[in-house]
Amino acid sequence: MGTLDRDPAQQGRGNQEGDLLDLLASGGDLNDFLTDLVHLAVRQTPHAQACGLTLARPGGAVTVTSTGPLAQQADERQYQTDDGPCLQAMREGVVVRVDDMPAETRWGPYPALAAQVGVRSSLSLPLFVEERSIGALNLYSTERGAFGPEDEPIGSRWAAHASGALGVALRIADGLDHAEQLRGGLDTRATIGQAIGLLMAQEKCTTQQAFELLKLSSQRRNVKLRDVATALVASFESELPERPARW
Repeated sequence: MGTLDRDPAQQGRGNQEGDLLDLLASGGDLNDFLTDLVHLAVRQTPHAQACGLTLARPGGAVTVTSTGPLAQQADERQYQTDDGPCLQAMREGVVVRVDDMPAETRWGPYPALAAQVGVRSSLSLPLFVEERSIGALNLYSTERGAFGPEDEPIGSRWAAHASGALGVALRIADGLDHAEQLRGGLDTRATIGQAIGLLMAQEKCTTQQAFELLKLSSQRRNVKLRDVATALVASFESELPERPARW
């Protein structure tokens, strides 16, 4: 089927995928990718005028990027009241559409606050990583009834792209954290090994006896074994005579 034969939904999806490929090819970090993505989501979703991306954090939800003040202010009003379509989408993992914000009766004071900053309708789509909702992509408009059922698949695809990028970033972060812990563990074992070797030489004792001496010192001083070993090695190195340069 040629481009001219596609229906509007297929044509829009083709444009969306082309823009995404351009975005991926441009490189940059995750923040740049997500910022470009929310702008593309607005451009590719009819009647959308603003977009924000919310992530769940231990201290509460936060907007990690947006297209500008309208999305930022609409998101912040939800965080202030701890209620709203974005938070519902994130917490329940469901798509939430608002057709007429001033007439909305859900979410307590939020609709009136959103209307004050100019929002008349919105579409919030959950972000999933490993089947767990971690945030939401939020599209906003200053027009009533801006979003219909036909806009949900478009928004959902952008939410899926954001979820994919976040999932990769989280896996990389987990890998780096694990590697850092592993490096730390190896460094600790190496230092304790050095300390045991020094004690064996000084006390003319076995490996097990040297290790028991380290543990005893750690318990008496209420200091971690690693720190006792580090102090012992540092003390030994500070007493070494300075060698003349060989070049």
